[in-house]
Order: sequence, then structure tokens, then C-alpha cells
Amino acid sequence: MTAADGPGADLPGPTEWVTGEPVGVGPHPRPWPDDARLDPELLSSGDARNVVDAYRYWRREAIVADLDARRHPFEVAIENFGHDANIGTVVRTANAFLAARVHIVGRRRWNRRGAMVTDRYQHVHHHPDVDALLTDAAGRGLTVVAVDNVPGAVPLETTELPRDCLLVFGAESGGITDPTRQGAALTVSIAQFGSTRSVNAGVAAGIAMHAWIRTHADLRTAW
Repeated sequence: MTAADGPGADLPGPTEWVTGEPVGVGPHPRPWPDDARLDPELLSSGDARNVVDAYRYWRREAIVADLDARRHPFEVAIENFGHDANIGTVVRTANAFLAARVHIVGRRRWNRRGAMVTDRYQHVHHHPDVDALLTDAAGRGLTVVAVDNVPGAVPLETTELPRDCLLVFGAESGGITDPTRQGAALTVSIAQFGSTRSVNAGVAAGIAMHAWIRTHADLRTAW
């Protein structure tokens, strides 16, 4: 049984997974910088978190506040009507591309291992069904874009994604559900050239998010 299946697994919250050798920096030499964003405990013991160097020794709340001031106006949703192991990867990638929010539709419980602790810094919201997701998106003026290789989809490679949009991905096995397809303003497909029927849902999410980045992001703000 993994941590995702144990007591409290149905409750939202960040992971505490550590893999491989610790990375980061050791204790900060004294005198310590006079900066309210810095965490005295990290300054004292070192910082081995999965964060970029610019955020070393920062308090978690300070990192989230800084990210919130810079987040991009696209959001990501993934359907969790089966127990999909790709959700952690989607959350991690959404954090890397600074998505405003990640939405999980269906089952509340998901395996956070693949998130690599990035769920500490990424806003993650749960919706019980597709209708709730679509209502939320409409209320905030987001264009819903389904990502799936289905008849009628337009190629992502030749389509400019809306700036304020919600990218929706289906489960690994069946793709997006009919309610999502019907509620989307646009469905895009990812070009494939091999024998496999589909690419991994986590990979597809990364491709689509990067397509948004290439069109809309200010690359001068990248690390």
C-alpha cells in the first residue's frame, strides 16, 4: 500500500516524497540576510526542496505568493473517473509552466507521487463532475479546450490556443468523456506518426501546455 492509499489519502494536501540523493544547499553562512521571505529553519539546516535556486531558503508561503503574482492565465483539468497515475505528472508540469490552476474532475483521491512535491506550490481544485468544471470555467471567462485525438479535432500544431483557456485531458484509457467533448468550445489533437493509438496523458498535457507557452508566454520571465 502506498501513501496515496493510506489513511487520509482522500484529503487534499501536498506530498512529502523524497527520491534519490538530496539536492539543494546547506546551511546559510552567518550573518543571515534580513529578508522576511526567508525561513530561519531552512537557513539553519539547509534547503533540499524541489525548487529553483531563486527560491532557496524561502518560506513556502512566500514562494506561492511570488508565483501567484506571475501565473499565466491558462488552467488545466484532468478527468479522474478511473484512478489515473498521470495526475501527478500533470500537476508537476503545470507548476513548471506556471498554470493558474489545476482541476481534478471525478475522484478526489489521486496518487501524488508523480507531483514531486510541486502540489505544495500549485493551486489544485476538485470538481465532482464535468458539469461543475464547465460551470466554474464559464463563470471565470475561460475557453474550454479539450485535448484528444478524436474525429473533428483540429491539429494543435496549427491552432493558436486562446490566451484565457482551460485545457482538459481525459483518462489514460478512454480519453475525454462525452460531456467534456460536448462542453468544449474547441477540441485539438496532437499529431502522431507511429503505431501507438495515443500518447501518455501526462505527455499530452505537457505538449499542450508548451504550445500555450510558445504562443503567449513572455520568455524573458523564464528561469
